[in-house]
Amino acid sequence: MKTLLLRRRKHMKLGFIGLGIMGKPMSLNLLKNGFEVTVFDINQSAVEEMVEKGARAALSPSEVGENSDLIFTMLPKGEHVKSVVLGKNGVVEGAKEGAIIVDMSSISPVQSKEIAEALADKGMEMLDAPVSGGEPKAIDGTLAIMVGGKETVYETVKSVLQSMGKDITLVGDHGCGTTAKLANQILVNVHIAAMSEALILASKAGIDIKKMYEAIRGGLAGSAVLDAKVPLILERNFIAGGRIDINAKDLTNVMETANSIGVPLPLTSQVLEMFHSLMAEGKASDDHGGLIQFYEKLANFEVKGVENEDSLLSK
Repeated sequence: MKTLLLRRRKHMKLGFIGLGIMGKPMSLNLLKNGFEVTVFDINQSAVEEMVEKGARAALSPSEVGENSDLIFTMLPKGEHVKSVVLGKNGVVEGAKEGAIIVDMSSISPVQSKEIAEALADKGMEMLDAPVSGGEPKAIDGTLAIMVGGKETVYETVKSVLQSMGKDITLVGDHGCGTTAKLANQILVNVHIAAMSEALILASKAGIDIKKMYEAIRGGLAGSAVLDAKVPLILERNFIAGGRIDINAKDLTNVMETANSIGVPLPLTSQVLEMFHSLMAEGKASDDHGGLIQFYEKLANFEVKGVENEDSLLSK
């Protein structure tokens, strides 16, 4: 029975739309796990790179739908997902009844539910399945994946999701995955802000940041965010794993959702304003760890690196 199920899984035809910072390594992991994958992106060079790795290129989202039983989307905004899935030449124009669309983008729960309802009218299923872990975990296939939708559909695609993620959880019905991601984005970005405050204070006070980091990372203040971002900050490496403008979009979705249900989020609103300030300075494409630059400008001081950065990064 297990062999039969595995054979069925491997013969499932997959589609992947959105080959950006996250989507490209995620789709590569599907290929590495033996799946047949049809890909589409407006960035033709990304498509060509995937074809070189064994994927099949499509000329439109509709063509992805025609050639896939299970279609993944990983796109910047909710309006992009709606257009790609439901718009002209969208997935619904090519996909067969019974097809499953798994949106792994970070969009609002309202948008996720609207898309799921529209697909249900076409006889198709949807899961909202946003991810956390950034580019490094997208590359090594260990993303955390928060899923919303029907349990029967989740069980159908869970083994495929395991090619891209490690911690995969069905949170609830449609919209619950995207809601969990909103909560995740609060925790990540407010944490980065708190970390930035701590770093600028310690650095301007004259503390060796590397030693301070080693002293606190094993205690209650230690975290995945700290381990991921401090080494990059000390290198002055703000190449995006998670762009400031994308995280600002996520926090905007957070605030809109919070406002709609009467939940005040003072910390989140402040971090969103910090992101807007950095975007106005032309730093929209920086990694969100680049939030430290907001604090550096206020303090008129730059957090310094360390002499032996390799040892820091190896920890």
